[in-house]
Amino acid sequence: MSFKSGFVAILGRPNVGKSTFLNHVMGQKIAIMSDKAQTTRNKIMGIYTTPEEQIVFIDTPGIHKPKTALGDFMVDAAYSTLREVDTVLFMVPADEPRGKGDDMIMERLKQAKVPVILVVNKLDKVNPEQLLDQIQDFKDQMDFKEIIPISALQGNNVSHLIDVLSENLEEGVQYFPEDMITDHPERFLVSEMIREKVLHLTREEVPHSIAVVVDSMKRDEETDKIHIQATIMVERSSQKGIVIGKGGAMLKKIGTLARKDIETMLGDKVFLETWVKVKKNWRDKKLDLADFGYNEKEY
Repeated sequence: MSFKSGFVAILGRPNVGKSTFLNHVMGQKIAIMSDKAQTTRNKIMGIYTTPEEQIVFIDTPGIHKPKTALGDFMVDAAYSTLREVDTVLFMVPADEPRGKGDDMIMERLKQAKVPVILVVNKLDKVNPEQLLDQIQDFKDQMDFKEIIPISALQGNNVSHLIDVLSENLEEGVQYFPEDMITDHPERFLVSEMIREKVLHLTREEVPHSIAVVVDSMKRDEETDKIHIQATIMVERSSQKGIVIGKGGAMLKKIGTLARKDIETMLGDKVFLETWVKVKKNWRDKKLDLADFGYNEKEY
């Protein structure tokens, strides 16, 4: 039996469930999740391998109207995948009407030279009639190869979607080792897990204004723990105060929750130290964006 492989992009507006879907398929967290828009900033690769096939999923930042250089980077990162993949999953929520953002994405997808599958996520949040109305509305806008409703959170119909993708794969090489689940280094995943906790725990303007840089990550010979030092970057002093919290309580909570996730990922004991620094307007400075891992040259 021949081996099949291919690359699949997951595109959509912010907060439609792209990262939830990828984590469900992979069986573990490789993309962070929150209810804040623009949670995913980089392209995240999830490598799904069986004895017969390898599907390389590329989770992209939510496509939105950018207001900063970081926003430009994120949208460019998402659209750049159209040149790299064999299939596109266009994900929309079942519980929200089609909006201008969806129309904008579809205009780009109509020009794509690859099949587009409409994935209607969050079917657990609507009744069957609403779901059918949503599907019909999108069907009227564009000719999709397939339309598949799923619940990424509960896993409903996800295996059917994988089966459809498998059927459309062509014979190909195994691009990555069978035990590899993402192309991102551990440092990137560690920084994302810390950023996720800040997103969950902070409010107001803080979520969009933070970046996390892992300064060092090495095993401590005395304690046999992995010692991680990381800096949380913010844009204003007021944000620094929010992230640190009264008597350092917020920063301690962020560190405790992040450490648990990092230990699960690494399968090892971790000692995590975090600091907070102010870097004014970093989201609009190309040098800062590159320093914090948002490098346009990758795309």
